[in-house]
Order: sequence, then structure tokens, then C-alpha cells
Amino acid sequence: MSTQQENNGVYAMSGYASATALSAAANFIMNEPEPFTRTYRTYVRVREAGDLTLKLWHSNAVDSTWDQGQDSAGSEPGGAWTIRAAYVADGGRTPDGSVAAGSQVPVTFDGQAAKKVSPGETFWSDAARLTLPEGHYLAFTWTIATEAGGKSVPFNVEGMLASGYDAEGERAGQESAASFRESDKLLVLPSFIGYEKQVTKKLVFLGDSITQGVRTQKDGYTYWAARIAEGLGTEYSLWNIGSGWGRAYDVAEGGPWLHKAQQGDEVLIVLGVNDLDIGQRTAEQLLGDLGTIIAGIKSANREARIILSTVPPFNFVDEREAYWRTVNETILNQPPAGVDRVFDIAAVLSEPAPQEHRIRREFMSDEYDPHPNGDAGKAVAEAFLRWY
Repeated sequence: MSTQQENNGVYAMSGYASATALSAAANFIMNEPEPFTRTYRTYVRVREAGDLTLKLWHSNAVDSTWDQGQDSAGSEPGGAWTIRAAYVADGGRTPDGSVAAGSQVPVTFDGQAAKKVSPGETFWSDAARLTLPEGHYLAFTWTIATEAGGKSVPFNVEGMLASGYDAEGERAGQESAASFRESDKLLVLPSFIGYEKQVTKKLVFLGDSITQGVRTQKDGYTYWAARIAEGLGTEYSLWNIGSGWGRAYDVAEGGPWLHKAQQGDEVLIVLGVNDLDIGQRTAEQLLGDLGTIIAGIKSANREARIILSTVPPFNFVDEREAYWRTVNETILNQPPAGVDRVFDIAAVLSEPAPQEHRIRREFMSDEYDPHPNGDAGKAVAEAFLRWY
């Protein structure tokens, strides 16, 4: 399987559920003047431990625009690169750069340890079987190499929500932390880490940094998507594709990010903050993009249920505040065609009227940053689970 068309149903139609609530959506792309060979090791909290059959799926493309798109833009294909080797392993209880001795299991691709990745390609790994003790992290390590300078591997550049390490050279098979350094704003993971599991429902959470969980505690999984996954239990699969600085018009383009969203039995959409802010969209434009996204999901899966959220408060002022109010009033009273339910996240996070465009101070990640903190994640998850 190597093309978007051939991979329809990668999540919804496969026997694999999302193994983690951590988002690996890509919003940036490596762009280096010289070729490189580098190893990346990431520690992931999985939703179930024990005897796991794992498969990885990857989309070699940028999902959402970073900043104004000068470095990476939504739907931009990644470059040509090679996976030299990849492993899953027992990462232990402490993500310190090492893995448990003797626990590394090779991840292969059509029976081969190495895999050449083409621009924009999507692909599955083979199944890999790993026994992971309760309370231990899954460690995923891969060595990636390029043959030329320029743009290559898409990744997520936001503040790290999971511990990661990187090292120069081909070190994927190495168990120790020697030569690894702690990664900063460098989450380099496959798009989907799945484990063989029959579930009641497969959910996709589509959003920006607020859905991703940016500014919450590293390895804490205190953001609301992770807390909702925990509250629903493992009979529900939850694929978090929240992407920092993402906006609705990135998804509405119809590229790789929309393709991911189309895989859910049920899709929660929490977008709009960046559209109104850095995207400078009007209320009408944002509502139009949300309508396009919903139609795009329904066209791929008529049975998919759409939950549309109000736009979270983000301390907008003046014209942006007016647009925010218009969008949320419309979502609550006249949502776009195809919406099955509306979740009012703004009601949970907002100050009392008439300051409801502002996030409650105790929910801010710091004095100046309106990104929701872990306490906000708890409040939103509790409200969602009661409502759901």
C-alpha cells in the first residue's frame, strides 16, 4: 500500500486501534543543507499493556501550516528519505533514553528492515509483537537517512508532550542512551501507532494545539483528549490528530489531514482559534471551511458521525472577538449541514459573561498564554464524558 487512494480505511476499516492518545500530526518539515543520518527515539504511553501486536502507518506529508507557511504549509509532501531500521521496545518506567535489555523488536516493511519513502507516500509496517509490562512506556526508535539536502521528513515542532531523544548516525538498534540527547520541539513519529484490537467505536479528534495538548506537562497526558480516552476506556479507540498552529482551511484543502479525519466512525472537530488569529479569517470564511470539512468527511463515510465543538476562548479582542462570538453563536444555533451533535467547549473554559471570549485565568498555561493547562484538560474531559 503506497498511495492515499490505496490506504482508504487505514484506521476505520482495519483491525487496529490507536495505541495512544498522543498526537503525531506533522506541522513542520526538516530542511537541511546537507544529507544526514539520524536516529530518533520516542517514549509513548500506550492505552493497554501486555502482549501487543503493533502496526505503524505513516503519511509522508505535512498536515497543517506552521506560522504563515514560510517553512511548511498544510498538505505539503515530505521529501525522499529512507528508514534504515526501526524498532519497538520496552521503554521502562522512566523515559531516560535507554530501552530494556533484550526487548527490542524489529519493525519491518514488506519483510525488509529498510524502507525507501517517496514524497507524499503513505505506507504500513508489518506487524510486530511486543510484551510490554504494565506502567512501562513503549519506546519507538528509527534511523532516518537522506541522500541530499533540502526538505525531507515532516514532524511536529511544538513543545514536547512525550519524551524523545535523538542521536547522529545509525543507532536504532542500540539499547543504551549513549550519544542520545534529549529532543526539543522535535517529535518524529509515525502518523499512527496501532495495536490489534476490536473496539466498539473508532474516534478521531481533529483540532489544533488545544486538542494536541500543547503547554501541558511532558509525559503527563493531562490534556483533555488523553483524559477523555482514559475515561472512555479501551473499548473506544481515540486517534488524536491535533496539530499545533493548525487551522480549518488546512483541512478544507482536502489533503492528508482531511484523509486522516475521514477514518473515524465519529469525528470531533475543535478548530477555529488559529483561523481567527494568525489566519485572519472572517466568521463567514471559518464557517465555510468547517462546512467543507464536514462534507469531506461525510463524502468518504456517509455513516460517520460529526461532533462539532464551539471555538475555545483565546482572549480575542475587537474584530476577532466579534468573529469568535458570531461563529460560536452559529455553531450552537445553526450548525453546518452534516453536524450530528454540538459540544460546547467554550462554556467549560470561558469566563462568565460578558467576558466569555476570555479563558478562565486558572485554566491558562501561564500568566500570558491562553493555551489550556492540565486543570482545563480535566474540566473539559469531565464535561465531555458527562455529555457524551
